[in-house]
Amino acid sequence: MYLQLIRWNRPAGWLLLLWPTLSALWVAAHGFPGWHLITVFTLGTFLMRSAGCCVNDVADREFDRHVKRTAGRPVTTGAVSVKEALGLGALLALLAFGLVLTTNAATIAWSFAALAVTLMYPYAKRYVSMPQAVLGVAFSFGIPMAFAAVQSRVPLLAWVLLLGNLFWVIAYDTEYAMVDRDDDLKIGMKTSAITLGRFDVAGVMLSYLIFISIWVVALMDRAQSAIYLIAIGVALLQALWHGWLIRKRQRDDCFRAFRLNHWLGFTVFAGIALSYAVR
Repeated sequence: MYLQLIRWNRPAGWLLLLWPTLSALWVAAHGFPGWHLITVFTLGTFLMRSAGCCVNDVADREFDRHVKRTAGRPVTTGAVSVKEALGLGALLALLAFGLVLTTNAATIAWSFAALAVTLMYPYAKRYVSMPQAVLGVAFSFGIPMAFAAVQSRVPLLAWVLLLGNLFWVIAYDTEYAMVDRDDDLKIGMKTSAITLGRFDVAGVMLSYLIFISIWVVALMDRAQSAIYLIAIGVALLQALWHGWLIRKRQRDDCFRAFRLNHWLGFTVFAGIALSYAVR
């Protein structure tokens, strides 16, 4: 049940955090950042995403019982108690912090901000009409932390990349929210899919475009090469495919589009990493 709680069988979630973080590591280091930082950020991403699942399921336990997709979650069904879920979440967060301690003071300091945003998101869904924007900050915080770990500072470029990545999160999490829209309307949950209404598909596609445009412009003088441009082209094709999938707003197709997004993130990362490798 603990493995189910941390979504062990659904790796797409932590991969969505990993690829932009690794991309930022490569950009900050102007190439391969070393195995130590790769290990720290890969394991740390998995641990913090798992901890976030624990907190999210505790916060949403009363709502989840009314949503088809989440009614069987361990905390909602009582298979795992609130105390157990919070205890596991705290342990995972502490393990992640232990990894951060092997970096530098700047990264350690920024890790507290990352934790605060992570804890904030589950409750944003009750008060913010576009909670996906809050999630976008939480899921993008690996970017400034990566720069801090490499350069001991967070330059403007890191925040620009975070802004771009935020729009990618809005895109794929709106697809995710489209799956549960009917149930969320009944229980009064706020999501971007509900806020955007009939403009949901257009909003998703615009978010994809903003994300890719910001990253292309921001990395114009850094990762720019034929390889990177090809990767961006492939990412755009993937975004168009997702738009095609969600056009009829069918639950299964929207969920499929969401789950495929980690390949889009991998494509962008691969383009960045290879563009530095061939210099």
